[in-house]
Amino acid sequence: MLVDPSVACVVGVDYGTLSGRAVVVRVSDGAELGSAVHDYRHAVLTERLPGGTPLGHDWALQVPSDYVDVLKTAVPAALAAAGIDPAHVIGVGTDFTACTMVPTLADGTPLCELPEWADRPHAYVKLWKHHAAQAQADRINELAAKRAEPWLARYGGLISSEWEFAKGLQLLEEDPEAYAATARWVEAADWIVWQLTGSYVRNACTAGYKGILQDGQYPSAEFLEALNPEFQNFVAEKLEQPIGQLGNAAGTLTAQAAAWTGLPEGIAVAVGNVDAHVTSAAADALDPGQMVAIMGTSTCHVMNGDELREVPGMCGAVDGGIVAGLWGYEAGQSGVGDIFGHYVDNLGDEWTHARLTDLAARQKPGEHGLLALDWHNGNRSVLVDVELSGLLVGETLATKPADIYRALIEATAFGTRKIIETFTAAGVPVREFIAAGGLLKNGLLMQIYADVLNMPLSVIGSEQGPALGSAIHAAAAAGAYPDVRTAAASMGRVHRAVYQPDPAAAAIYDELYAEYSVLHDYFGRGANRVMRKLRAIQRGAVTA
Repeated sequence: MLVDPSVACVVGVDYGTLSGRAVVVRVSDGAELGSAVHDYRHAVLTERLPGGTPLGHDWALQVPSDYVDVLKTAVPAALAAAGIDPAHVIGVGTDFTACTMVPTLADGTPLCELPEWADRPHAYVKLWKHHAAQAQADRINELAAKRAEPWLARYGGLISSEWEFAKGLQLLEEDPEAYAATARWVEAADWIVWQLTGSYVRNACTAGYKGILQDGQYPSAEFLEALNPEFQNFVAEKLEQPIGQLGNAAGTLTAQAAAWTGLPEGIAVAVGNVDAHVTSAAADALDPGQMVAIMGTSTCHVMNGDELREVPGMCGAVDGGIVAGLWGYEAGQSGVGDIFGHYVDNLGDEWTHARLTDLAARQKPGEHGLLALDWHNGNRSVLVDVELSGLLVGETLATKPADIYRALIEATAFGTRKIIETFTAAGVPVREFIAAGGLLKNGLLMQIYADVLNMPLSVIGSEQGPALGSAIHAAAAAGAYPDVRTAAASMGRVHRAVYQPDPAAAAIYDELYAEYSVLHDYFGRGANRVMRKLRAIQRGAVTA
């Protein structure tokens, strides 16, 4: 059925760490007509499975039925909030947290949904922040460096424990039976599209950034065999799948998915994508040098470049990884909002983010006398080491909660500056910094970032950046626009240079950043390995 372009809409569905959100967007101008959020019933499993089976240290799992519940609840609720005729929807797009891995049967059934696997941790979804595969990541990196694997430089010289191969190797070595039963090792970004279309199409974004797919090739069978003989056929048997390009249609909506969502059967379903990468389209920030930082529980930094450069500690450089025709770069910080939330949660009920922000805003830069390292959830970029941990220097008996809160905010800003300087030094200059995500609501944080970076901060013009970005990809997949770039120009939105750096504050932060850099290299580059030693002692105590 043809839809009048003036009323045509698309739906974007964004899967985050704790919830999924849907937004209904008008194709002609990107107006957001209605949205809804659904919290995952099982949230993140870090201590035990739903049936009580205990989990190990650094585990983070999820239950895939929670993802389907988003389709059944958030999408119909967003349609109702928008007040539109569902027949006007011409496409749907989705995005997901990257390297969230689902072990499935050949038909896409998650292993954990089978009764015989319900009490086996390795049968569940490994969330992006599952860090228990660090030992496997270390071996991958050591072997790749020893063999001078050409793909290693595309990832800044290090493969993360969060990614597909490390988690897959952990599955094999810790539960060989579950590994043997796994017919497909699937990114959740592709699994949800599989549920919508009935067909499995692997998206180019996660395949490149998290699946080590470079120049059309994965790591060789010889490399995998050297890691573990039983891992030799991992790619051929469990990972390899036809690649779908971003902004294309992966298929059309099945009758079952139409019943779940209330959307018309047969509409276009866009190829899956990553929450951070789709946000570049939502902010209409697809030109080289425009860095988009999606700031929430963690922060992901993405930007395009004209040519391939090797950036130390980057999470990947992928041809067409964000938009066709350009090299997409990714970096990130494993903990940002999570750090603030953890601190506040342990202070007591009388302390809130709002109160701490108000008190911290009354201080001048440097007034609290503190300096922190933002590694409470490890370091993703530029050190790529989940064994690192947080650090606070300068605390005295006069230190107050708001002092530490501000120091933690500043630490995350210093971490972002380290990433920007690393990119610029590698020949990928950042000419505009665009902030997106839930932390935009904190004006103090945004101003501190502008001062620490000493550059203006632009902000996305949407509270639902990833969902809007997915909707833009859906519009391209449905043929409403010739490509994602054209769709983003009409549907994306950004407010330029909203926060301006204060020269006096920037000068003080230059001094503090110099000291941050000393601590960064001392604890992060091997001069002092106390953080790793503490982790090892902790693991020994937990397992004893």
